[in-house]
Amino acid sequence: MSDQSRKKQGIFVRGTYFDYPTLALVIFIFLFGLVMIYSSSAFWGKYMDRAASSTIFVQKQFLFGCVGFVAMYVVSRMRYQWIRKWTYPIMFVTAILVILVKFMGKEVNGSTRWLNLGFISFQPSEIAKLALILYAAHIFTDKSGYLKTFMGTLITAVFPGLMVLIIAVENLSTGIVCAVIVVAVWYVATPRPIFLIIVAIFGVLFIVIYTKAAAYRQVRFQVWDDPWNPEIWDYGNQTRHSLYAIASAGMFGRGLGQGVQKLGALPEPHNDMIFAVIAEELGLVGVIAVVIMFLLLIWRLRFIAEGAPDRYGALIMSGIIAHIGFQLVMNMAVVTNTLPNTGVTLPMISYGGTSLSFLMLEFGIALSISRQIVPKGAKQEVA
Repeated sequence: MSDQSRKKQGIFVRGTYFDYPTLALVIFIFLFGLVMIYSSSAFWGKYMDRAASSTIFVQKQFLFGCVGFVAMYVVSRMRYQWIRKWTYPIMFVTAILVILVKFMGKEVNGSTRWLNLGFISFQPSEIAKLALILYAAHIFTDKSGYLKTFMGTLITAVFPGLMVLIIAVENLSTGIVCAVIVVAVWYVATPRPIFLIIVAIFGVLFIVIYTKAAAYRQVRFQVWDDPWNPEIWDYGNQTRHSLYAIASAGMFGRGLGQGVQKLGALPEPHNDMIFAVIAEELGLVGVIAVVIMFLLLIWRLRFIAEGAPDRYGALIMSGIIAHIGFQLVMNMAVVTNTLPNTGVTLPMISYGGTSLSFLMLEFGIALSISRQIVPKGAKQEVA
């Protein structure tokens, strides 16, 4: 479709189709997340977080969720092709915010990831995930000819690669997620296994060198190897209590709200370790249900990707699927001590306003793409 045709069609789209199953799954997972945030944070909010309120965290999450749903609806009504022309401004602003964190960032739990503007604090790295999805989809569509050679691929990947490196310096786990997003979009754009192998080798080398550059990162690997090591006992606290929660779960768990590890033993259970609370309270059945919810969501997102009317839309969907899927697996792996402890959250379920809001924007773009799917036998909408 030409740029002139898009201009005639305007910003908003009606379409002949809308993927209601995706919307229903997003709403259901969000509501489930609210229940689990309240269950996991009530004690923490009332007794550990300056004795604020047992509902302080769920109230904040609900507020961000409402804002996110409004943003999702507005974006879902817009033509995603119109958003494309804002790719470079979005990426430029995101890069500025990520750099500002290095100079003006607020330190939380030993890491400088937050930017405080006075009226709001947020993590620019969460914004970067969406920005990289849009940028990678645009550049790998606009410069698709470059992807035929390794040197051309490197040229297109210079800017997103620098962004990933800047993020990884302070936040390796989020940097890895961002890298996976870019590589996933690139691989769908041009499936060349040899390129993927080369990128993977360099990625592993970077992680090894990076982790050995600071003592506290090496401690995380020691905890991963043996969280009961008395020499690093305090550092393994979160991992141990996460495993205690999972080990005591059984088939049906202790019951919703009946978990004990969240009562001061498991640090900030409503954030990165909320999956451990789900396992302890809902058991194996609850864990399987959560996995099934996300698999259904990814299946619907893939359906939208396959029905996308153009390459750009399909690549955006590839980035969104990679983001949700990889972050889900990474969070569960950390909670079960399959991977070293990182700061990756469980999508839409862990507490976090920035993460939730920008995930909603991603789903808004996905629903916008779904509006342009033309069902068999239907006529293409002309706005």
